[in-house]
Amino acid sequence: MPFATLKLHPSLSKGLKELGFARPTPVQSAAIPPAMVGRDILASAMTGSGKTAAFLLPILHRLIDHPRGATRALVLTPTRELALQILEHLNDLAVHTPITGAAVIGGVGMGPQEHAFRSGVDVIIATPGRLLDHLRAPYAKLGSLEHLVIDEADRMLDMGFLPEIRRILRHLPARRQTLFFSATLPAPIVELTRELLQDPVRIHLDRPATPAVGIAQAVYPVPQSLKAALLVALLERGDVQDALVFTRTKHRANRVAEFLVRRGVKAERIHGNRSQAQRTAALSGFKGRKFQVLVATDIAARGIDVEALGHVVNFDVPKVPEDYVHRVGRTARAEAVGSAFTFVAPEEEADLQHIEKMIGKRLPRVTVPDFDYAARPAGQLEIPRAVRIAAIRQEKAAARANAEAKKQGGAVAGRAPAARPRHPSAKPGGFRGTGAAVPGGRSPGRPGRRRPR
Repeated sequence: MPFATLKLHPSLSKGLKELGFARPTPVQSAAIPPAMVGRDILASAMTGSGKTAAFLLPILHRLIDHPRGATRALVLTPTRELALQILEHLNDLAVHTPITGAAVIGGVGMGPQEHAFRSGVDVIIATPGRLLDHLRAPYAKLGSLEHLVIDEADRMLDMGFLPEIRRILRHLPARRQTLFFSATLPAPIVELTRELLQDPVRIHLDRPATPAVGIAQAVYPVPQSLKAALLVALLERGDVQDALVFTRTKHRANRVAEFLVRRGVKAERIHGNRSQAQRTAALSGFKGRKFQVLVATDIAARGIDVEALGHVVNFDVPKVPEDYVHRVGRTARAEAVGSAFTFVAPEEEADLQHIEKMIGKRLPRVTVPDFDYAARPAGQLEIPRAVRIAAIRQEKAAARANAEAKKQGGAVAGRAPAARPRHPSAKPGGFRGTGAAVPGGRSPGRPGRRRPR
């Protein structure tokens, strides 16, 4: 059915037409009509299904004719990237309306966010931690709130945000509309919905843990040491034009991005150890085609929305099958098409089997012609964890042995034995508790005399 049948405010319909949205996705068709009349919503919807517009459109519809100057809607989301993405969608949809919005996230200054609270922007999109920082101040009042959205609730559970959400709820009016969206509904999330929702409309799309139908999926068996070389080969062959590449660790994301840059590929990375300015620059550069490849950890799996993203590459097989769905859902969004390639080393086959069991099919295996699968890698992409731990233990053991040798008066090669302190609790060459060493062990104020114990 076309969007016109939903009877949205004319200003919203005009914006949708200019954005090229002709008809709603299934989750939008199911959620928008009851949300427009004020019903609570409990929706289990997969990533990439269009659920952002499913909760923004009815809220915007209800807020257009409200007086300005008070925050009436709050969207809680797990990551900074997702908050900024939702704000971008809001601005696009509300372009012909007077509605204003602001993102309240960590990693950036609190001044503009404080101004948003004081001026009463209509919609605040926030991550839980930074919102709680503001709620400790008297200017952050949400007494006029009418609409609450909890987006990606299961991801917030994974990230340990449920206690923060419960604290936030104590600052909100009890009488409000609540729209609750989650890709999956584990037991703690179900318990939270019982506390929050009043007679909700329940929306459960078929097979919520299955990638979108527009995603072409394939598996590339390859030794762990040759994954980076295979990625470069696919880029050079033109099999992959642009790609969001997922790795299992931040360290590995850095090394993959560095490897690609050394091979002449325009690449950047995004993960939790990067500053907000770096993460924003990397994402905007990827969206603007400045970078051909963006390497990411799972922190970005539900927070990146790139128009016409062609490929998602699982450089490492995710340990949790649901994460596979969220990763590959970055392409083929809102019923578009895209490709998802997964590099599988022999030791990752068991994890792949769990994914195939969840999605209900065996993924096709692909071998790249002319790629030397027996080649010796040019360098080690990542030092195995066991090797790193063994090296650290070896360094600590050597340090302990050296300290013991000094304690026993043994000389280190080329050095005289260390002098024994004058008092068991005194520092060599200094006094107990002074925190400063004095040559000869003398007090700066009283030469030649020791301070009494």
